[in-house]
Amino acid sequence: MSKAILVLEDGRTFHGSAYGAVGETFGEAVFTTGMTGYQETLTDPSFHKQVVVQTAPQIGNTGVNDEDDESDRIWVSGYVVRDPARRPSNWRSTGDLGDRLKAEGVVGISGVDTRALTRHLRERGAMRVGVSSVDLDPRSLLERVKGAPQMLGADLSAQVTTPERYTVQADGEHRYTVAALDLGIKRNVSRRLAARGVTTHIFPASSSIEDLLAVGPDAVFFSPGPGDPATADGPVALAQEVMRRQVPLFGICFGSQILGRALGFGTYKLGYGHRGINQPVLDKTTGKVEVTSHNHGFAVDAPVGERIDTEFGGVEVSHVCLNDNVVEGLRGLEVPAFTVQYHPEAAAGPHDADYLFDRFVELVEKKG
Repeated sequence: MSKAILVLEDGRTFHGSAYGAVGETFGEAVFTTGMTGYQETLTDPSFHKQVVVQTAPQIGNTGVNDEDDESDRIWVSGYVVRDPARRPSNWRSTGDLGDRLKAEGVVGISGVDTRALTRHLRERGAMRVGVSSVDLDPRSLLERVKGAPQMLGADLSAQVTTPERYTVQADGEHRYTVAALDLGIKRNVSRRLAARGVTTHIFPASSSIEDLLAVGPDAVFFSPGPGDPATADGPVALAQEVMRRQVPLFGICFGSQILGRALGFGTYKLGYGHRGINQPVLDKTTGKVEVTSHNHGFAVDAPVGERIDTEFGGVEVSHVCLNDNVVEGLRGLEVPAFTVQYHPEAAAGPHDADYLFDRFVELVEKKG
């Protein structure tokens, strides 16, 4: 196998072997703690422009298949694993993970001490990284890492959104219609809605309020996605138009940050970000603690534990992360809107928060 190196923005260097495509790539170094679900992670648009480090020591055991993709392609900028499986073994497998990475041109590195790399990122914070199997000079690669774009200020939703509207029909009897703004949507969102009798129309990120209302939606959904929410002025204005019309609105992750801005709150970049599938979140409405799936480097800046008056009436923080008290959800008291910062549609990941799709349907029922 070809040799490869990984160089972080602060100069920390790891040596390993090429995995996937041979080449060079740059992005923001992030890690994910899932022992399974690597195919869903790779194809999640929220990981666009990120180099994903898998903390589980062995990856690729179950191969890849034709059913578990969360979008039409792999979105990660690069991939870092410790021990790639030599031979996949699963009854659903249709191919090898390394071959899939190579076929889609995804540059990766294996043989890396991912535990040490993850601990370094947890101590030093999120940073840019380069992976190369063509230039093995750490100093040379570091110069290009420092010249790579930062995630702060990155406007990425237009790069991952659908080029045209499409529809996912309800399973069984149709109950409601939802217009979803695709900022980097995962297929499991529409699957979770379809299971509740919802037909979902997925729209490009540049869509107008007239576009969304043309399908006669009972509610509107703002999806997860990558990038800095401070750049998303168009979706923010759209969310405000939806709320002015009192149409029920639900936002997840990037969509939550968009709604936070629409309500008048600021957003900021977290020093470390929230990653992985084991983050504890408190639902302040019920007092229930959920184990949840996260991938976000930005958060909404809103006061916890008090009513906040906005243009759209009172708002309160509905969910908080128990690790650091970061805002993980907002709830409108007069306008029918709520958000969560994490991923209740987790694929793969815990299903503790799946009830939030029921809460969305209940919001529609109350409005009706």
